[in-house]
Amino acid sequence: MAKSIEEQVEDWGKKQLGKTKYYTKTESINPEIETALKTAPSKSGGSGTNYPDIKLFIETKTLRKIPVMIEVKGTKGALAKMTASDEVDNTKKDGTPNFKNIEKYAVNGAIHYANAIINNSTSYKEVIAIGLNGYDEPSGRIYEIETYYVSHDNYCIPKKLKTYTDLSFLLPKNIDKLIDEIDKSSLTDEELEAKAKEFENEIEIKLKKLNQVMQDDLKISVGSRVQLVTGMIMASLGVEGKVAPLEIADLKGESGSKTNDGQVIISKIDSFLEERNLPQEKKAMIINDLSRVFIYSDLWRTVNGESKLKTVYTSVKNDIMPIFTSAKHLDFTGRLFNVLNAWVDIPDSDKNDVVLTPRYVTELMAKLAQVNKDSYVWDYATGSAGFLISSMKLMIKDAEEKIKSPKQLEEKIVKIKCEQLLGIEKRSDIYLLAVLNMILMGDGSSNIIHKDSLTEYSGNYEQGAKSGEAYPANVFLLNPPYSAQGKGFIFVEKALNKMKSGRAAVLIQENAGSGNGLPYTKRILEKNTLAASIHMSDIFHGKAGVQTAIYVFNVGIPHDKRQMVKFIDFSNDGYTRQNRKKSSQDTNLKNTDHAIERYDEIVNLVLYGKSYLHYFTEDEYTEDVISLDGNDWTYKQHQKIDTIPTQEDFMDVVKEYLSWKVSMIMKGDMSDEN
Repeated sequence: MAKSIEEQVEDWGKKQLGKTKYYTKTESINPEIETALKTAPSKSGGSGTNYPDIKLFIETKTLRKIPVMIEVKGTKGALAKMTASDEVDNTKKDGTPNFKNIEKYAVNGAIHYANAIINNSTSYKEVIAIGLNGYDEPSGRIYEIETYYVSHDNYCIPKKLKTYTDLSFLLPKNIDKLIDEIDKSSLTDEELEAKAKEFENEIEIKLKKLNQVMQDDLKISVGSRVQLVTGMIMASLGVEGKVAPLEIADLKGESGSKTNDGQVIISKIDSFLEERNLPQEKKAMIINDLSRVFIYSDLWRTVNGESKLKTVYTSVKNDIMPIFTSAKHLDFTGRLFNVLNAWVDIPDSDKNDVVLTPRYVTELMAKLAQVNKDSYVWDYATGSAGFLISSMKLMIKDAEEKIKSPKQLEEKIVKIKCEQLLGIEKRSDIYLLAVLNMILMGDGSSNIIHKDSLTEYSGNYEQGAKSGEAYPANVFLLNPPYSAQGKGFIFVEKALNKMKSGRAAVLIQENAGSGNGLPYTKRILEKNTLAASIHMSDIFHGKAGVQTAIYVFNVGIPHDKRQMVKFIDFSNDGYTRQNRKKSSQDTNLKNTDHAIERYDEIVNLVLYGKSYLHYFTEDEYTEDVISLDGNDWTYKQHQKIDTIPTQEDFMDVVKEYLSWKVSMIMKGDMSDEN
């Protein structure tokens, strides 16, 4: 094996930087970054500190400060290890880090450092990672450089920049060009979707593993697990500059009434919620609910020097939180709830009202409701806030596309998060998930309300500067409890009666539209127009045995009996499903027939009509009128059956007749003269 020339390559790189301030392997670039590098696993997977060979900052005219991590190698072939699809190969098939590649290759190591900084610091959410390698050939010394941009907004997917021949692109005079290239390196929609599914799959694998430990090893009751994990996530988040995240070492296994592990966690949660400016009533309800599992159970008691709380928190801190901090705009806690409850045999599963809507369906419905930056979205049975999160994602994306002023965009995003999303949830355990989900999205759970939306909610803001004012909803999204009156349409009527205009999309048991939703469905048509009826696939496969449909409404416009309604058979949505409890989402939900394209096509069909038919046939799409009785909303009630005989039908009849006649002649029951 050729001798490494790493030191000479490193010296060459430093000379390229000229008078630019840089930091060597053992120098500290700043305390926050050094702490982040120390917190993350080392290149070899151990607990040692990470030591990038060269560290520096680039700074723009707008004072944007981006860390640069450079890893140096000195042998042929040591620049980068890539996958077959030309991606940086830092992850094994099971989702764990590939430390062998991270340690051996320059690019892989640099990206490891970038991820360590983004995941373990609060100030730095973008990093430039550079792999520098050199080796000697008979023709002379060869230098290789590859540069990647890694950011939190891009789900930490490394985006390759130009291939440079030296490091002069980092000099101050070239920074503007580099920043321009970085700003054009954002992920495509397809890449974002693929990464979102990767995160969801990884979340599910880790949560299932943790759930199995709680069930088999720790014997923690099913009813405690959601609150347990939710509370621990809050404790591990912290609030920058005010509340430090709970560390594993803070759980010392003491038995004092004020110092045991349960009290330590509750105290941290209390401080976290206080600094998030939650109303005292809301905070008190959450603390009271969580105290049941952290204080008034025996989980804080130690066995062999460690409490069950510490065992669970160690898994949450090490396995769950790294994914959690990267999975931007995902309904994380909705998946948490479904995973932890998937192990429970729920009586009357066909009436199970706590199966939460899959993300790909919440996103579909937000698009059907034409959510944009100026929407005011509400949900009367909010669950874990999946509809609100999908809506927030679309609203922010629309704002980013249409608002060019950075200051105005920032103000608009704050308004979206704090004023334009509202959810009501009755069940305290699910409400807790919704609050956490919205905190993670950055809005402080401003308008997540713990009430019965049918009997206790008036339709107003209930906290903040607008408290007491009517919420100006113009988008309604809902997956109601199907056991409620009218199969859940009682929620729809109540919400739509408080809206003046806008759009609504409701996922509901399909037969609610064929009479089981009366009298609500009939009354809804008196003030609102049914725009579309979509017969859904088995989206709750193995979780709830109901056939669902999405009904789409134009709000505030009485239904005209001459109005054409779009009826679509979406039973083939492109996904193949199975229900293996211990399998990952990748196994249980497979895209086998253009699922993403089919979901896009459904939106186009509902919004723009049959000219967008491609994956679906004319047999799966029809337009028809409905009565004003509210009992003929299902696809099958309007399915067109072609009854006009064709020449082929005629030939089949002739063939059958001749076959019958020959049979009768051979039996002697008919002469050939007949």
